[in-house]
Amino acid sequence: MNEKWKDNYDFVGYFSEGLAEVKKNEKYGFNNKKGKTVIPLKYDYADSFSEGLALVRINEKHGFIDKKGKIVIPLKYDFVDSFSEGLAGVEKNGKYGFINKKGKITIPLEYDLAGFFSEEVTWVKKDGKYGFINKKGNVIIPLKYDDACHFSDGLAWIKENGKEGFIDKNGKVVILLEYDQVYTFSDGRALVEKDKKYGFIDKKMKLVIPLEYEDAESFSEGLARVRKNGKDGFIDKTGKIVIPLDYDDVGPFSNGKSWVLKNGKEYFIDKKGNVKWDE
Repeated sequence: MNEKWKDNYDFVGYFSEGLAEVKKNEKYGFNNKKGKTVIPLKYDYADSFSEGLALVRINEKHGFIDKKGKIVIPLKYDFVDSFSEGLAGVEKNGKYGFINKKGKITIPLEYDLAGFFSEEVTWVKKDGKYGFINKKGNVIIPLKYDDACHFSDGLAWIKENGKEGFIDKNGKVVILLEYDQVYTFSDGRALVEKDKKYGFIDKKMKLVIPLEYEDAESFSEGLARVRKNGKDGFIDKTGKIVIPLDYDDVGPFSNGKSWVLKNGKEYFIDKKGNVKWDE
């Protein structure tokens, strides 16, 4: 959060593609890095810009605007997701599909639920089962799983008959797990939890970072947030603590910076732990 703005708005988001969403009197708009409002606060909701567009909502209908505030995809959907790999998930009358940046429906609204595209594929749900489709809308992995998540590092988390594991893009089960909870791979590591303790495995299912943390998040830009004794810090992929665990709260690294909270103060740090106030 930009310290210069926080007293002027009810909410200030983070910069994405040069703009940050702001909220005042229940209305959202966007400011540039100089603090100038470049898109008026007139929306009931707005999300960060992604791939040049931002989702907005008025009267429970969603659409997209560009960085000049022009509506490029009409506000006619019951729900929209941000653009990822050129496509965005949309929902209308309880059915999900995908549109391109011109607003054209490229994958029909026929699913009960859908994720976002990652590594050219996304999970979808229909008749209570999950599977995967490509950008042409073709089913590449049958809808047979009880739950699923997006692909990361070439693998996707799935759940079937009460068991969790990972599949490759051919649908082959490559890792079976016995943990209480597992997460998707990021930077070659997957977060796992057992008996309320967190650690990380590699793609050979080897526990490379012990189950010793009270909480943790997946790796982002080579570092992962971990918590011990109520304090947060960061470890690298070997498990080495590279930023001490002395923060009250932290966010994942993005563009070389992480938001942190310490003793009631919010600011950003770089990967060496140096303070980097948001621009």
